[in-house]
Amino acid sequence: MKASDYVAAFLAERNVPQVFCLSGGMITHLLDSMDRLGRPRIVCMQHEQAAAFAADAVGRLTGVPGVAMATSGPGAVNLLTGIGSCHFDSSPAIFITGQVNLAERRRKGASRQGGFQETDIVAMARPVTKAAWAVESAADLPSMLDEAFALARGGRPGPVLLDIPMDIQREDVASPVAADASGSLPRSHALSNGGRASPRAGLEPVAMPADLSSLGAEIASALAAAQRPMILAGGGIRAAGACAQLRRLAAVSGIPVVNTLMAVDALPHNDTARAGLIGTYGNRWANLALFRSDLLLVLGSRLDVRQTGSDVDAFKGARAIYHVDCDPGEINNRVSGCRAVVADVRAFLEALLPRLEGAKPGDRAAWRDEIAVLRREWDDCAELRGIRGINPNAFMHALSRASQDAAVYVADVGQNQMWAAQSLDLGAEQRFMTSGGMGSMGFALPAAIGAALVPGGRPIVALAGDGGFQANIQELQTVANSRLPVKMVVLNNRSHGMVRQFQEAYFAGRHPATVLGYSAPDFVRVAEAYGIRARRLERTEDVEDALAWLWWTPAAAALLEVTIGGDVNVYPKTAFGRPLPEMEPVFPPLPM
Repeated sequence: MKASDYVAAFLAERNVPQVFCLSGGMITHLLDSMDRLGRPRIVCMQHEQAAAFAADAVGRLTGVPGVAMATSGPGAVNLLTGIGSCHFDSSPAIFITGQVNLAERRRKGASRQGGFQETDIVAMARPVTKAAWAVESAADLPSMLDEAFALARGGRPGPVLLDIPMDIQREDVASPVAADASGSLPRSHALSNGGRASPRAGLEPVAMPADLSSLGAEIASALAAAQRPMILAGGGIRAAGACAQLRRLAAVSGIPVVNTLMAVDALPHNDTARAGLIGTYGNRWANLALFRSDLLLVLGSRLDVRQTGSDVDAFKGARAIYHVDCDPGEINNRVSGCRAVVADVRAFLEALLPRLEGAKPGDRAAWRDEIAVLRREWDDCAELRGIRGINPNAFMHALSRASQDAAVYVADVGQNQMWAAQSLDLGAEQRFMTSGGMGSMGFALPAAIGAALVPGGRPIVALAGDGGFQANIQELQTVANSRLPVKMVVLNNRSHGMVRQFQEAYFAGRHPATVLGYSAPDFVRVAEAYGIRARRLERTEDVEDALAWLWWTPAAAALLEVTIGGDVNVYPKTAFGRPLPEMEPVFPPLPM
């Protein structure tokens, strides 16, 4: 079997429905094999970064690695931002790059490049992948593909890159693809490394502590004894497939749950346990409640600076913190003194729940009432009281009411991201995605494309600012060409608003490259040029009508440009150098 045919058949047998790519010379054999087989579907993107973001979205939503391909040189390098996004946000993905023929590779010595567009993408990708491998022989390809899929999904999910020279794509592979009854390929291919242990690290599953049951008993007892216990849900909840277990825990224990940016969809908005978004741009009431808690159970959050604020001692306080994560490197990293539980979050919750389900839950009514009072006192929409024009937080609530048919909200990076995380009201089955660790503008539109191609075909809402939308605006063609049900909402404040807000706080209101020198097009006319329906919303009184227009035909793409005042900031925001609850505009930033 020709090696490129093997790759196509392997992906088809692994139930990969599509591969995202921008064509290039060094992947033409792979493209031809997929086209002749008819599987996976080839989704033609307009930029490799967008292809990587689309694969990221598929991996997050399905748990099956999303797949993107690129040619050597600039194509492969353009994947790197999306690969990094998968790495930091724990998304399973496989990236396949074409490479120049083995005989054309750079020789040792001073030469920078051998073949045309030759680039050492493996060395570049290693820091942001679970593994990056150069395929040296067609005989290695079956085992490496098999290993790549196991590694991408195992333990903490993440990306794996395979770089395949063009001449190897043309060679024959002795072993045909053969799936077992479950659709999985057998791991029967020998590695061509002389029988030595594979240097490809990370295949080992998460090591469960032998005392997981006793830890569950200890934590259950501590939760029962606490007066103000709180659960902090992080992105590891979704990565571990533990949403149902978290929701069960909240129901049986009565303990309030706050969430990080990566766990906005961990609980639906109407769950009585949901206590809001914490962090630098969190809901003020949630940060205040977090600091009043007397015990904190952290589930799958790495407690980075945007979650804790810069004052980690204030975050830790005098309370006990139990920190559950599959990666020991994330525990007692920034916040020290935590009781470490190195375990898969789902396995931990399944050990904890029996300890709680048979016990009488503590009376949490007074604690929940206290949080409810804080929520009323610091309503998210009132943080921007007095602004002219459309209130972004109020708009997010209205968008939620209008978007009951949406399967996924995908937020870009910037002010739009924080308004969405603060104020979207998600249903029980709705998902929220954003670029968290990488924080890359341009994520929303291509990730929405990936989400729209996940089986089910329900509409997707893509939220972006004017700056972020321009970063991958070319993917409007992909939406139009594939006729995808993507509802695009562009919050246009005619600036790079997040950085502008930072400049106003620390640079005396000077705005180089955020307002000064920056501009944006007429997004309505741009969308219409691609054949996509579009409309502009400028007045608060027109919000409901504009959202009805957006959803007039649920299965059709549409773009709504929303005019936001150029001086509207994201509030609340933790003031620089202050503890997490001391948030602007009530607390001004300290000098840097």
